[in-house]
Amino acid sequence: MKFIKDFLSSVAAWQGIVSIIIAIIASLFLFARGKGKKTLSTRSVVAIGVGAALYGALSIISIPVGPNTSFRIAVALLPILGAIFGPIVGFLAGFIGHALNDAFTNGSVWWSWVFLSASIGLFSGFITFDKGFDVLSGKISKKHIAKLYVLAIIGMVVGDIIAYAGDVFFYGESTTKELLQVTLASVSNLVVIAVIGIPVTIAIAKARSKNNNLEIDKESDAKID
Repeated sequence: MKFIKDFLSSVAAWQGIVSIIIAIIASLFLFARGKGKKTLSTRSVVAIGVGAALYGALSIISIPVGPNTSFRIAVALLPILGAIFGPIVGFLAGFIGHALNDAFTNGSVWWSWVFLSASIGLFSGFITFDKGFDVLSGKISKKHIAKLYVLAIIGMVVGDIIAYAGDVFFYGESTTKELLQVTLASVSNLVVIAVIGIPVTIAIAKARSKNNNLEIDKESDAKID
């Protein structure tokens, strides 16, 4: 298949090799810092695979907003995956998913922009290190929500810087063109994250909280009976 050939060609390019090495080092660093907790498990590995596939597939749905820049609802998945499964899942799902989509839709991977998606998922995932925060257990406060917004925005800014620098220094692109692309991407990504990504994360946490409360009530009623 041409898609697989294009993807492998991009991986074999020096930009691809450097990018993958950086991704591996970053993942190992996160795993070591977390001592395995909230970083990687069987569930996390499955989440990376499913998350990357969903991100890559949904990225096909896009609306052009400028030169080689588009509005993609798939970006909403990044804070959701990060907040639920942690930084490694958010990082790798964004990294792999973006790379696969690039190879499928463009015929080659633009590695500098792959790190933009990876960075958003990574920083969003740092919220899982907060005590008392657990989306699947329905544990989320206003403080957590505010911090999640801040982390997602920081991830986006860091990713923008990497995308800009990578395009200019790795690919020799025009600084003016890249500034325009980064600006448009920032605006569209911010809208998707703020309007879809984080609100959906909050909704999942609230729904899980209600379910947990119902289960507790049922258990209490059963004991009374």
